[in-house]
Parts: sequence; structure tokens; C-alpha cells
Amino acid sequence: MSTHEQGHRHEHGHGTAPEDRPGGTGSDLASWEERYGGAPALWSGQVNATLVTHTAGLTPGHALDVGCGEGGDVLWLAGQGWRVTGLDWSQVALARAAEHAAAAGLADRVEWVRGDVDTWQPPADTHDLVTAHFLHPTEPQRHRVLARLAASVAPGGTLLWVGHPFDADAAAVWGADRFAAASEVAADLDPQVWEVLLAEQQPRPGGGEGQRRADEVLRARRR
Repeated sequence: MSTHEQGHRHEHGHGTAPEDRPGGTGSDLASWEERYGGAPALWSGQVNATLVTHTAGLTPGHALDVGCGEGGDVLWLAGQGWRVTGLDWSQVALARAAEHAAAAGLADRVEWVRGDVDTWQPPADTHDLVTAHFLHPTEPQRHRVLARLAASVAPGGTLLWVGHPFDADAAAVWGADRFAAASEVAADLDPQVWEVLLAEQQPRPGGGEGQRRADEVLRARRR
């Protein structure tokens, strides 16, 4: 079972359910491969505006994008000077992302990893930025996934975790525990290790008509 999502990444948050993403929690890999294979592009390819906002001012280093889909955020980060690892469980999505990277002349700045974030173990103390948009795991999954991702952040690095706000209709289908507030996610971080810079619901930058207008945003810096 995968827990990764892209929500409105390039733009992924088209529905109210956490399944509206590549490899969403509780979804079946084969069904996502079929979705990717059935269209030349499943997402817009544009960077998440929240990522742009919350990485402004960071010194580029090594980034990890969890649930990278077709690579929109990875390519944007690479274009800003980051070296980026993109993780997704869809082979079709990763192949497409690699094509986009080559076309943009960024292939030498990115690495693509196929894996399930619910079980994949990133290297510890490695990344200057770990970004995860719209994972929406169950509560038990969230605790263990967050612990592994947080442990992969290097001292002085940034963790950016973004989710959809609670939605009653979606929660009725997928379970309320998949919609954790940013403050709930932040509570899992050891305050001796982490400085929480932001943990709140924020308006989505550039949200258009008919799109979700807010996100739960956690930004923290490892001490």
C-alpha cells in the first residue's frame, strides 16, 4: 500500500478524496499504472505553488520529493539549483518524469526512485529539503512515514509536509484520520530536534476558481 500523493501538484487536487493522486493511500498500483498509461499526461506539469512559497530563501542542496508523480516539483527544484531525488511507485509516472527531465536538460540533477513510501527507507541525515504533498496516510501510517522522512533530513534542513484540510465527504469514504491538521503532524516531531516554523491551514497561493482554496502546511527546520 502506498501513501504518496500529489494533491494539486501540477494540478492534482481535482477531487475531494485522497485517492485523487498518483499512488494514493489505499489505491492499487495497477489501477494507477492504468490511469497513467491511459493519458499522455495525468497532471499539468506545473510546480505546486506552496512549494515555491515555502522554499523561497533556502539555499539549494539535496532535496527529496515524496510522491513525485510525473516530476513537476522535481524539475522545478532542479531548475532552481537543487539536486533532487523523486520517489514514486508508478513506473509509468517515473518514466514520463525522466523524459521531461531529459527534455529540460536537467537529467544530471535528478534521480528517480521507484518505491512505496510506506515501506521505503530513505538514507538518514542526507537531505536539505524533504517535501511531501498530499500523502494522506492513515494515522498509524502517518506516524511511521513521518518518522522515516524526518530522519532523512540533514541538520539545518527543512521538512515541508502539505495536506488537504478536513473534508467531511471524503472523510466519510476514506476515513477521518487521513485528514490530519498540520498541528497534529507537527506534534509527532521531537521539539528537541525540530523547530516548527509553521503548522497551520493556509490559503493556497494562486488557487483558481473551482480548486481547493487552502492547504494544511507544516514547515519545520531540523536543529
